[in-house]
Amino acid sequence: MREQSERFGTTIITETVSKVDLSKRPFKYWLEYCEEEDPSTADALIFATGASARRLHLPGEDIYWQNGISACAVCDGAVPIFRNKPLAVIGGGDSAAEEAIFLTKYGSKVTVLVRKDKLRASNIMAKRLSAHPKVEILYNTVATEAKGDGKLLHSLAIRNVVTGETRDLSANGLFYAVGHEPATALIKEQIDCDEDGYIITKPGTSYTSVKGVFAAGDVQDKRYRQAITSAGMYSNCIGSRLSVYLKLTNSNKDPDALRLLRPSGYWQKRRRELRSPCKALISKLSVIFWSMDCPKLLIHRTFVVSLVSKQKRVRLTALPHHTKLIL
Repeated sequence: MREQSERFGTTIITETVSKVDLSKRPFKYWLEYCEEEDPSTADALIFATGASARRLHLPGEDIYWQNGISACAVCDGAVPIFRNKPLAVIGGGDSAAEEAIFLTKYGSKVTVLVRKDKLRASNIMAKRLSAHPKVEILYNTVATEAKGDGKLLHSLAIRNVVTGETRDLSANGLFYAVGHEPATALIKEQIDCDEDGYIITKPGTSYTSVKGVFAAGDVQDKRYRQAITSAGMYSNCIGSRLSVYLKLTNSNKDPDALRLLRPSGYWQKRRRELRSPCKALISKLSVIFWSMDCPKLLIHRTFVVSLVSKQKRVRLTALPHHTKLIL
Protein backbone atom coordinates (compact mmCIF):
# COMPACT_ATOMS: atom_id res chain seq x y z
CA MET A 1 0.00 0.00 0.00
CA ARG A 2 2.79 2.41 0.89
CA GLU A 3 4.71 1.71 -2.33
CA GLN A 4 1.56 2.19 -4.39
CA SER A 5 0.89 5.56 -2.75
CA GLU A 6 4.45 6.72 -3.35
CA ARG A 7 4.27 5.61 -6.97
CA PHE A 8 1.41 8.06 -7.50
CA GLY A 9 3.36 10.95 -6.01
CA THR A 10 2.33 10.82 -2.35
CA THR A 11 4.81 12.26 0.13
CA ILE A 12 4.71 10.24 3.35
CA ILE A 13 5.91 11.78 6.61
CA THR A 14 6.00 9.39 9.56
CA GLU A 15 5.28 11.60 12.55
CA THR A 16 2.70 11.88 15.33
CA VAL A 17 0.33 14.86 15.20
CA SER A 18 -0.44 16.03 18.73
CA LYS A 19 -2.54 19.14 18.10
CA VAL A 20 -4.81 20.49 15.35
CA ASP A 21 -6.49 23.85 14.83
CA LEU A 22 -9.53 23.70 12.52
CA SER A 23 -10.80 27.21 13.27
CA LYS A 24 -9.77 28.59 9.86
CA ARG A 25 -7.99 27.69 6.66
CA PRO A 26 -5.22 26.89 6.12
CA PHE A 27 -5.56 24.43 8.98
CA LYS A 28 -2.71 24.26 11.47
CA TYR A 29 -1.21 21.14 13.02
CA TRP A 30 1.65 20.51 15.40
CA LEU A 31 3.87 17.44 15.63
CA GLU A 32 4.54 15.65 18.88
CA TYR A 33 7.24 17.31 21.03
CA CYS A 34 7.13 20.37 18.73
CA GLU A 35 4.07 22.10 20.17
CA GLU A 36 6.01 25.26 20.98
CA GLU A 37 7.34 25.64 17.44
CA ASP A 38 5.58 27.16 14.42
CA PRO A 39 2.83 24.85 13.12
CA SER A 40 2.63 23.23 9.71
CA THR A 41 -0.39 24.04 7.55
CA ALA A 42 -2.71 22.24 5.14
CA ASP A 43 -5.56 23.38 2.88
CA ALA A 44 -7.47 20.14 3.50
CA LEU A 45 -7.29 17.31 6.00
CA ILE A 46 -8.45 13.70 5.87
CA PHE A 47 -8.94 12.04 9.25
CA ALA A 48 -8.56 8.27 9.01
CA THR A 49 -7.43 7.59 12.57
CA GLY A 50 -9.66 4.55 12.99
CA ALA A 51 -11.22 3.07 16.11
CA SER A 52 -9.77 0.68 18.65
CA ALA A 53 -11.56 -2.14 20.46
CA ARG A 54 -12.74 -1.16 23.92
CA ARG A 55 -10.88 -2.93 26.70
CA LEU A 56 -12.06 -3.68 30.25
CA HIS A 57 -8.69 -3.29 31.98
CA LEU A 58 -9.19 -6.29 34.22
CA PRO A 59 -6.49 -7.18 36.75
CA GLY A 60 -4.01 -9.31 34.83
CA GLU A 61 -5.16 -8.02 31.43
CA ASP A 62 -1.87 -6.30 30.62
CA ILE A 63 0.04 -9.50 31.41
CA TYR A 64 -2.02 -11.72 29.12
CA TRP A 65 -2.90 -9.26 26.35
CA GLN A 66 -2.10 -11.07 23.09
CA ASN A 67 -1.14 -14.07 25.24
CA GLY A 68 -4.67 -15.31 25.71
CA ILE A 69 -6.68 -12.07 25.66
CA SER A 70 -7.74 -10.47 22.39
CA ALA A 71 -10.35 -8.11 20.97
CA CYS A 72 -10.65 -9.81 17.57
CA ALA A 73 -11.79 -13.40 17.30
CA VAL A 74 -11.53 -13.40 13.51
CA CYS A 75 -7.93 -12.16 13.71
CA ASP A 76 -6.67 -14.41 16.51
CA GLY A 77 -9.16 -17.25 16.90
CA ALA A 78 -7.17 -19.73 14.82
CA VAL A 79 -3.95 -19.25 16.81
CA PRO A 80 -2.65 -22.64 18.06
CA ILE A 81 -2.91 -21.69 21.76
CA PHE A 82 -6.72 -21.62 21.37
CA ARG A 83 -7.13 -24.91 19.49
CA ASN A 84 -9.35 -27.39 21.36
CA LYS A 85 -9.26 -25.23 24.50
CA PRO A 86 -12.08 -23.62 26.51
CA LEU A 87 -12.65 -20.01 25.40
CA ALA A 88 -14.69 -17.09 26.71
CA VAL A 89 -16.33 -14.08 25.06
CA ILE A 90 -17.47 -10.97 26.92
CA GLY A 91 -20.41 -9.11 25.39
CA GLY A 92 -24.09 -9.48 24.61
CA GLY A 93 -24.59 -7.91 21.20
CA ASP A 94 -24.45 -9.18 17.63
CA SER A 95 -20.66 -8.88 17.54
CA ALA A 96 -20.31 -11.06 20.63
CA ALA A 97 -22.69 -13.64 19.18
CA GLU A 98 -20.86 -13.73 15.86
CA GLU A 99 -17.46 -14.05 17.50
CA ALA A 100 -18.63 -16.79 19.84
CA ILE A 101 -20.07 -18.82 16.96
CA PHE A 102 -16.87 -18.28 14.96
CA LEU A 103 -14.74 -19.50 17.87
CA THR A 104 -16.64 -22.79 18.06
CA LYS A 105 -14.63 -23.86 15.00
CA TYR A 106 -11.47 -23.87 17.08
CA GLY A 107 -12.27 -24.07 20.81
CA SER A 108 -13.57 -27.10 22.70
CA LYS A 109 -16.20 -24.91 24.37
CA VAL A 110 -17.15 -21.22 24.25
CA THR A 111 -18.62 -19.45 27.27
CA VAL A 112 -20.32 -16.09 26.71
CA LEU A 113 -20.38 -13.73 29.70
CA VAL A 114 -23.37 -11.35 29.57
CA ARG A 115 -23.59 -8.57 32.16
CA LYS A 116 -27.38 -8.29 31.93
CA ASP A 117 -30.17 -10.88 32.12
CA LYS A 118 -30.62 -11.06 28.35
CA LEU A 119 -28.73 -10.68 25.09
CA ARG A 120 -28.77 -7.39 23.18
CA ALA A 121 -28.21 -9.29 19.93
CA SER A 122 -30.90 -9.57 17.28
CA ASN A 123 -33.41 -12.38 17.75
CA ILE A 124 -31.98 -14.54 14.99
CA MET A 125 -28.41 -14.22 16.29
CA ALA A 126 -29.55 -14.85 19.87
CA LYS A 127 -31.35 -18.02 18.79
CA ARG A 128 -28.34 -19.27 16.83
CA LEU A 129 -26.07 -18.64 19.78
CA SER A 130 -28.36 -20.27 22.34
CA ALA A 131 -28.91 -23.33 20.17
CA HIS A 132 -25.23 -24.02 19.48
CA PRO A 133 -24.10 -27.19 21.30
CA LYS A 134 -20.61 -25.82 22.03
CA VAL A 135 -21.82 -22.51 23.53
CA GLU A 136 -22.79 -21.77 27.14
CA ILE A 137 -24.25 -18.38 28.07
CA LEU A 138 -23.80 -17.05 31.62
CA TYR A 139 -26.20 -14.18 32.28
CA ASN A 140 -25.72 -11.54 34.99
CA THR A 141 -22.03 -12.42 35.00
CA VAL A 142 -18.88 -10.30 34.77
CA ALA A 143 -15.20 -11.15 34.71
CA THR A 144 -13.17 -9.70 37.59
CA GLU A 145 -9.64 -11.01 36.95
CA ALA A 146 -7.51 -12.79 34.34
CA LYS A 147 -5.35 -15.58 35.75
CA GLY A 148 -2.55 -17.70 34.36
CA ASP A 149 1.03 -18.86 34.81
CA GLY A 150 2.54 -15.52 33.86
CA LYS A 151 2.93 -16.51 30.22
CA LEU A 152 -0.48 -17.71 29.05
CA LEU A 153 -4.05 -17.24 30.28
CA HIS A 154 -5.56 -20.24 32.08
CA SER A 155 -8.73 -19.04 33.79
CA LEU A 156 -11.00 -16.13 34.69
CA ALA A 157 -12.39 -15.05 38.01
CA ILE A 158 -16.10 -14.34 37.44
CA ARG A 159 -18.88 -12.93 39.59
CA ASN A 160 -22.66 -13.12 39.43
CA VAL A 161 -23.90 -9.53 39.79
CA VAL A 162 -27.25 -10.67 41.25
CA THR A 163 -26.18 -13.24 43.86
CA GLY A 164 -22.62 -12.03 44.36
CA GLU A 165 -21.29 -15.57 43.92
CA THR A 166 -17.69 -15.78 42.66
CA ARG A 167 -15.81 -18.65 41.05
CA ASP A 168 -13.07 -19.46 38.57
CA LEU A 169 -13.92 -20.27 34.97
CA SER A 170 -11.46 -22.33 32.94
CA ALA A 171 -10.54 -20.35 29.84
CA ASN A 172 -7.38 -20.37 27.74
CA GLY A 173 -8.69 -17.52 25.62
CA LEU A 174 -10.70 -14.38 26.37
CA PHE A 175 -12.18 -12.24 23.60
CA TYR A 176 -13.70 -8.80 24.13
CA ALA A 177 -16.76 -7.81 22.10
CA VAL A 178 -17.85 -4.71 24.00
CA GLY A 179 -17.64 -2.07 21.28
CA HIS A 180 -15.04 0.29 19.87
CA GLU A 181 -13.69 3.72 20.73
CA PRO A 182 -12.97 6.06 17.78
CA ALA A 183 -9.66 7.91 17.85
CA THR A 184 -11.16 11.40 17.78
CA ALA A 185 -9.72 12.93 20.95
CA LEU A 186 -7.58 15.22 18.80
CA ILE A 187 -10.53 16.99 17.16
CA LYS A 188 -13.80 16.06 18.84
CA GLU A 189 -14.16 19.55 20.36
CA GLN A 190 -13.74 21.20 16.94
CA ILE A 191 -15.93 19.02 14.74
CA ASP A 192 -19.38 17.43 14.99
CA CYS A 193 -19.28 13.95 16.54
CA ASP A 194 -22.08 11.64 17.67
CA GLU A 195 -22.71 10.48 21.24
CA ASP A 196 -20.16 7.67 20.83
CA GLY A 197 -17.44 9.99 19.55
CA TYR A 198 -17.58 9.04 15.85
CA ILE A 199 -17.18 11.88 13.35
CA ILE A 200 -20.48 12.78 11.70
CA THR A 201 -20.32 12.93 7.91
CA LYS A 202 -22.99 13.86 5.39
CA PRO A 203 -24.72 10.61 4.32
CA GLY A 204 -22.88 8.88 1.51
CA THR A 205 -19.97 11.34 1.56
CA SER A 206 -16.74 12.05 3.39
CA TYR A 207 -17.75 15.66 4.20
CA THR A 208 -17.65 16.71 7.86
CA SER A 209 -19.11 19.77 9.56
CA VAL A 210 -15.90 21.72 8.80
CA LYS A 211 -15.37 22.68 5.16
CA GLY A 212 -12.14 21.18 3.88
CA VAL A 213 -12.00 18.46 6.54
CA PHE A 214 -12.86 14.91 5.46
CA ALA A 215 -13.24 11.66 7.43
CA ALA A 216 -12.70 8.10 6.22
CA GLY A 217 -12.81 4.62 7.65
CA ASP A 218 -13.67 3.44 11.15
CA VAL A 219 -13.38 6.91 12.66
CA GLN A 220 -16.74 7.75 11.08
CA ASP A 221 -18.18 4.32 10.32
CA LYS A 222 -19.89 2.13 12.92
CA ARG A 223 -21.34 -0.36 10.47
CA TYR A 224 -18.93 -1.74 7.85
CA ARG A 225 -15.66 -1.15 9.73
CA GLN A 226 -12.91 -3.28 8.17
CA ALA A 227 -14.89 -4.49 5.14
CA ILE A 228 -12.34 -4.35 2.32
CA THR A 229 -14.89 -3.66 -0.40
CA SER A 230 -16.22 -0.69 1.51
CA ALA A 231 -12.71 0.61 2.15
CA GLY A 232 -11.65 0.33 -1.49
CA MET A 233 -14.70 2.02 -2.94
CA TYR A 234 -14.81 4.68 -0.27
CA SER A 235 -11.13 5.59 -0.59
CA ASN A 236 -11.67 6.15 -4.31
CA CYS A 237 -14.53 8.51 -3.53
CA ILE A 238 -12.52 10.41 -0.95
CA GLY A 239 -9.46 10.74 -3.17
CA SER A 240 -11.46 12.21 -6.03
CA ARG A 241 -13.33 14.57 -3.72
CA LEU A 242 -10.18 15.92 -2.11
CA SER A 243 -8.47 16.48 -5.46
CA VAL A 244 -11.49 18.33 -6.80
CA TYR A 245 -11.93 20.31 -3.60
CA LEU A 246 -8.36 21.61 -3.67
CA LYS A 247 -8.50 22.52 -7.35
CA LEU A 248 -11.84 24.32 -7.15
CA THR A 249 -10.79 26.08 -3.95
CA ASN A 250 -7.74 27.54 -5.66
CA SER A 251 -9.57 28.55 -8.83
CA ASN A 252 -13.23 28.29 -9.82
CA LYS A 253 -12.18 28.23 -13.47
CA ASP A 254 -9.35 25.69 -13.25
CA PRO A 255 -9.64 23.60 -16.48
CA ASP A 256 -7.93 20.64 -14.82
CA ALA A 257 -10.60 20.63 -12.13
CA LEU A 258 -13.36 20.58 -14.73
CA ARG A 259 -11.60 17.78 -16.59
CA LEU A 260 -11.46 15.70 -13.39
CA LEU A 261 -15.11 16.32 -12.71
CA ARG A 262 -16.35 15.34 -16.18
CA PRO A 263 -16.78 11.60 -16.94
CA SER A 264 -14.65 10.88 -20.00
CA GLY A 265 -16.67 11.07 -23.23
CA TYR A 266 -20.06 10.96 -21.52
CA TRP A 267 -21.13 14.58 -21.87
CA GLN A 268 -19.80 14.83 -25.42
CA LYS A 269 -21.95 11.85 -26.36
CA ARG A 270 -25.00 13.30 -24.62
CA ARG A 271 -24.62 16.61 -26.49
CA ARG A 272 -24.81 14.81 -29.82
CA GLU A 273 -27.90 12.88 -28.72
CA LEU A 274 -29.84 15.94 -27.64
CA ARG A 275 -32.20 17.27 -30.28
CA SER A 276 -31.87 20.96 -29.49
CA PRO A 277 -28.56 22.88 -29.32
CA CYS A 278 -27.22 23.31 -25.83
CA LYS A 279 -24.21 24.64 -24.00
CA ALA A 280 -22.29 23.51 -20.93
CA LEU A 281 -22.93 25.50 -17.77
CA ILE A 282 -21.28 25.13 -14.38
CA SER A 283 -23.59 23.67 -11.72
CA LYS A 284 -23.67 20.81 -9.25
CA LEU A 285 -24.53 17.27 -10.25
CA SER A 286 -24.46 14.41 -7.75
CA VAL A 287 -24.28 10.70 -8.51
CA ILE A 288 -24.55 7.88 -6.01
CA PHE A 289 -22.83 4.59 -6.83
CA TRP A 290 -23.57 1.42 -4.92
CA SER A 291 -22.43 -2.18 -5.05
CA MET A 292 -24.94 -4.63 -6.47
CA ASP A 293 -23.62 -7.21 -4.01
CA CYS A 294 -24.18 -4.88 -1.06
CA PRO A 295 -27.09 -2.50 -1.77
CA LYS A 296 -26.60 -0.67 1.55
CA LEU A 297 -23.05 0.34 0.64
CA LEU A 298 -23.33 3.78 -0.99
CA ILE A 299 -20.69 5.87 -2.71
CA HIS A 300 -21.57 9.49 -3.42
CA ARG A 301 -19.60 11.55 -5.92
CA THR A 302 -20.10 15.14 -7.08
CA PHE A 303 -19.51 16.54 -10.56
CA VAL A 304 -19.62 20.17 -11.65
CA VAL A 305 -20.93 19.95 -15.20
CA SER A 306 -24.57 19.98 -16.37
CA LEU A 307 -26.38 20.55 -19.66
CA VAL A 308 -29.07 23.13 -20.26
CA SER A 309 -31.10 23.37 -23.47
CA LYS A 310 -32.94 26.35 -24.90
CA GLN A 311 -36.03 25.14 -23.05
CA LYS A 312 -33.98 25.23 -19.79
CA ARG A 313 -34.40 21.51 -19.37
CA VAL A 314 -32.59 18.35 -20.39
CA ARG A 315 -33.61 14.79 -19.63
CA LEU A 316 -30.65 12.56 -18.81
CA THR A 317 -31.77 8.99 -19.39
CA ALA A 318 -28.61 7.23 -20.56
CA LEU A 319 -27.09 6.51 -17.13
CA PRO A 320 -26.07 2.88 -16.43
CA HIS A 321 -28.64 0.80 -14.56
CA HIS A 322 -26.47 0.50 -11.44
CA THR A 323 -26.29 4.26 -10.77
CA LYS A 324 -28.78 6.65 -9.27
CA LEU A 325 -28.88 10.28 -10.36
CA ILE A 326 -29.84 13.09 -7.98
CA LEU A 327 -30.28 16.56 -9.49
